[in-house]
Amino acid sequence: MARATYNGTQKAAIVLMNMGKERSARVLRKLRENEVAEITTEIAKLETVDSGSVEDVLGEFHDALVLREQVAEGGFERAREYLEETVGPERAAEILESLGASLSKAPFEFLRKTDARQILTYLQDEHPQTIALVVAHMRPDDAAMVISALPEEQMREVARRLANMDQTSPEVIAQVEAVLEPKFSSVMKAQDMSAAGGISALVEILNRSDRATERMILEGLEQNDPDLADEIRSRMFVFEDVVSLDDRAIQLVLRQVDAKELSVALKGVRNDVREKILGNMSERAGANLLEEMELLGAVRLKTVEEAQGAVVRVIRSLEEAGQIQISRTSDEFVV
Repeated sequence: MARATYNGTQKAAIVLMNMGKERSARVLRKLRENEVAEITTEIAKLETVDSGSVEDVLGEFHDALVLREQVAEGGFERAREYLEETVGPERAAEILESLGASLSKAPFEFLRKTDARQILTYLQDEHPQTIALVVAHMRPDDAAMVISALPEEQMREVARRLANMDQTSPEVIAQVEAVLEPKFSSVMKAQDMSAAGGISALVEILNRSDRATERMILEGLEQNDPDLADEIRSRMFVFEDVVSLDDRAIQLVLRQVDAKELSVALKGVRNDVREKILGNMSERAGANLLEEMELLGAVRLKTVEEAQGAVVRVIRSLEEAGQIQISRTSDEFVV
């Protein structure tokens, strides 16, 4: 199946999602407002990207950086010469032309991202010579796991063939790959997807950004996709994050939250979350809350999440009004 193609903005989003949240947030602070809005919109929309495409995009990014450095230091001709010395004339020509072609794959490349236990499941009924050939091209830890899990007699035979194996012709490897790859196709389809973005990823970036960057991103999203902006706002502060609020903020929140809704929201939460809430209530109010929770009995998860969402909306509205402050990794100072 052909890999998906991505435009420049989508490629930038994929690169950012593979840089880590802290670095991504720092990069976004350096961009223009319209660029931030466009890229973060793509981050939110890119739920998954196949690993091959991720490698292509990151490879293109790496090649572009190398080429730019060489051009800056000695001009285009020096960059071309450097690339030819490094990767050979043909590869250099490909890089200079498209900045994205892939290198030829290694033997049994399709198994490298498959869990060793699943490899064992599909491989254990193969001929010992086939097993030996495959494990010879696996990572040592994965190969050890596969061999050690084989029945004793089979294990010894595979080990013997592996020890006596010298060089194998590319034609033989291609034949074995042609037989095995269809068997692993269902496993690979499930595993060959890597999380590249989505709303959760964007929320993580925003939670690590300063308020100015957060505001700029959300305002840009509001113009391009209001529903997406609302969804992101609703998920930026999860209910369990109340433990990060100071006591004064919790008390302000409790004044605006219905007691019955709060009792539902606290069903099944961690003890530290429950204690944080109870610690900011009077003894009598806390006892009444616990009694209400006990009387509720079992509550549907969806109902609990809706109640928690209502509490979070109160917290966000109080923050927007400047009445409470949600701590972030980066603080703003105004002189």
